Amino acid sequence: MLTAGKRLAVFSIREGKGGSIWVRAGSAFVNKDGSLNVLLDVLPLDGKLHVREAADKKDGAQAAGRFSSESGLESGLVEGHS
Repeated sequence: MLTAGKRLAVFSIREGKGGSIWVRAGSAFVNKDGSLNVLLDVLPLDGKLHVREAADKKDGAQAAGRFSSESGLESGLVEGHS
């Protein structure tokens, strides 16, 4: 459920040779009226973004699947930024 103050993660999902690669594109925050503020660090090449609840820092990126670093050069699990 989206409640005011909830932190969300924004991803660009790219299809790679080994499957989907999730690139952290930024963060989003839920406002009191239910709208979102989206803060992007990168722009997706295909114009598509995926928004989901952010994983706790202690859980790392495992809650959202397979990830790539922001540079898009390496695959595997990386910590998301807040």
